Amino acid sequence: QVQLVESGGSLVQPGGSLRLSCVASGSVGTIRTMGWYRQAPGKQRELVADITGDDGWRYVDSVKGRFTISRDNTKTTLYLQMDSLKPEDTAVYYCHATRVVAGTPFVYWGQGTQVTVSS
Repeated sequence: QVQLVESGGSLVQPGGSLRLSCVASGSVGTIRTMGWYRQAPGKQRELVADITGDDGWRYVDSVKGRFTISRDNTKTTLYLQMDSLKPEDTAVYYCHATRVVAGTPFVYWGQGTQVTVSS
């Protein structure tokens, strides 16, 4: 079992920056992938960015060059540095983690943190 707790969401003006944090606890040694998803009202949840292992990372095209995903050395805290924020980035952002046990994948979600980009 893995527990994920996000923080850092707030109201920010267009062009501003935020850093989201996600703290993982529980069976963290078996985590393979951690990432961030977001969901705006009336829209499907989408992958924003994720990290697999030590050097595998992905970003959705709309945030490339603006967002940076990272983990601390313990691999238990995930960050999303968001720069040059746009109103289109407004959404609930969810921390996501996967682990594989005996070949079976398990998926975990945080509770979400609201990011609102508005002037």
